[in-house]
Amino acid sequence: MKIGIESSAYFSRYGVKEGLLRMKEHGYDTVDLQDFVNTETELFRLDSKGFEKTLSELRKNCENAGIEIFQVHGPWRWPPMDSTPEERAERFEKMSRSIEGTSVLGCRNFVIHPIMPYGDYQDPEPETFYKINFEFMNRLCDVADRFGVTVCLENMPMPGISLATPRQILDFVKDINRDSLKICLDTGHCTVCGVNPGDAVRLIGKELLAVLHVHDNDGRGDLHWLPGFGVIDWKYFGKALSDIGFEGSFNLETSVPANVPEGARDSLERCLFNIAKSICGNA
Repeated sequence: MKIGIESSAYFSRYGVKEGLLRMKEHGYDTVDLQDFVNTETELFRLDSKGFEKTLSELRKNCENAGIEIFQVHGPWRWPPMDSTPEERAERFEKMSRSIEGTSVLGCRNFVIHPIMPYGDYQDPEPETFYKINFEFMNRLCDVADRFGVTVCLENMPMPGISLATPRQILDFVKDINRDSLKICLDTGHCTVCGVNPGDAVRLIGKELLAVLHVHDNDGRGDLHWLPGFGVIDWKYFGKALSDIGFEGSFNLETSVPANVPEGARDSLERCLFNIAKSICGNA
């Protein structure tokens, strides 16, 4: 099984080129790029030519380092701003451009969260919530089809909304029934919702489980701890991946804390890879 990590774990401290080289040296095969998360950056102010040029250079840097761009994270802002048709139109435009960018990067998997018209922890009108997401995701799949990209809908750490748990996400994806819509399973989000991540793997199955966000927590908050520092049963999770024949990347959505002393950082970064490798060994 390939092993990957979110780009911010290395890029924010070392820059892109050095960060990629360190990833490779530490043992990683793939990266989860975060460049589309914040749509207020210079990248989204570029014209089409500049947008493609910037992403093509990033793709080349990854190829030169021997790191595969296995997945990218789509636009996300906190708190959500999806309550009006105008806000959702803006989200759709940015997500559509990000899907095009995903194609330029040579990547297939585009991870997004559900649209949240009532905010992050409430859902007073589940039928409307579902209808808005159903219409939005169907149109987004039309864009994804044009660029050969798969939209990967992520389970959320918000039990108060009706598209949060792995079961709810799975039922939604099956209801839409598009080849270009699959699932990103987030282990920490499962745990906040009281779902065992290994059980979620078995529930979703190989056909619809496209990508992973792997991290740990205390069962209450979305803390993005290193695996083994929280309550998740990682041996069971690794076996579940093996049992369904998962062929994607074991992608870490966590990193060594920023305030770790420099003298210990390299050792801990290597340790994090070895933790992931050990869990995959169970697979």
